[in-house]
Amino acid sequence: MRSTLIGLLVVWPGVASAQPRAFTPEEQTNIAVYEAVNRSVVNINTKATVATGLFLLEVPSEGAGSGIVLDKQGHVLTNFHVVEGAKEIQVLLFDGSGHAATVVGIDPATDVAVIKVDAPPDLLQPVEFGSSADLKVGQRVFAIGNPFGLERTLTTGIISSLNRSLPTRTGRTIKSIIQTDAAINPGNSGGPLLDSGSRLIGVNTAIASRTGQSSGVGFAIPVGTVARIVPQLIRQGKVIRPDAGIARVYQSDAGLVVATLTPGGPAERAGIRGFKVIRERRRQGPFMVETERVDRTGADLIVAVAGQGVRNADDFLSAVESKNPGEQVLITVQREGHRLDIPLVLDAEK
Repeated sequence: MRSTLIGLLVVWPGVASAQPRAFTPEEQTNIAVYEAVNRSVVNINTKATVATGLFLLEVPSEGAGSGIVLDKQGHVLTNFHVVEGAKEIQVLLFDGSGHAATVVGIDPATDVAVIKVDAPPDLLQPVEFGSSADLKVGQRVFAIGNPFGLERTLTTGIISSLNRSLPTRTGRTIKSIIQTDAAINPGNSGGPLLDSGSRLIGVNTAIASRTGQSSGVGFAIPVGTVARIVPQLIRQGKVIRPDAGIARVYQSDAGLVVATLTPGGPAERAGIRGFKVIRERRRQGPFMVETERVDRTGADLIVAVAGQGVRNADDFLSAVESKNPGEQVLITVQREGHRLDIPLVLDAEK
């Protein structure tokens, strides 16, 4: 191979001279998201003790996850399971410095926790909140976290599905979960799911995998849920939820179809109607057989809460959970072609 000497510069054939790199629009978006948010993502390491063996002896255990800086006061958002049972919490910031942290508030029902790190404000870069109300399947998303201890790793993908349900260990089901194919591995839990504008739209919380590693099905808690509960966690350390007594709904283009009510709950007391179970007895040969069928025709269709239209379960929960237990809220329903406003007094969730 021949080279040409020009002054002190050697130009090899086939090698381009130094030029500014031209990134594709997709690459530019990837870079912009990472540069805007990576300093808002922290590495969380915990130490705990677990009972093991015949005599339930406590032995040390360690865990790792990710977190998201919320404000300059040091509040960091993460998953409850990342800090559950932790005796010590160490937070590693973008500059490599480690700082002790304490738990401020936890909500096992949604797998969300807020911790507070003792760090200088100039090292804390808060994330910008987006919205989860207008997400679309196919929308491009970005996950940043610390998989396998590799700090601030970016993965990309799309929203694969919306309104998934994810059971938690408390027996409660988290609603409106975002499903994504962005690679989410051990250590990503508690990290941000972002839109192309570098805004937080979800908190990565779990993966569906037999091996425990990413298999193209990851889940994130929508930011709408997070925004409702984080102020309570910071203020009082826990979430006190109002309960409307509506156990299950089905989403339709016109609103939310009420399926099941909590027996004796606020909705039932207020006269809201769900699916009706009809028991019928009929003779089959010499025997009487009792059967059940579900009549869906008389179920109410919820179209608004407190005067605000509802399109999905997240809208409904946002409206209800903005109230306090004991307060009255107006539920607007469509029933047999008529629009009704039904006052309902909220209970405290049990």
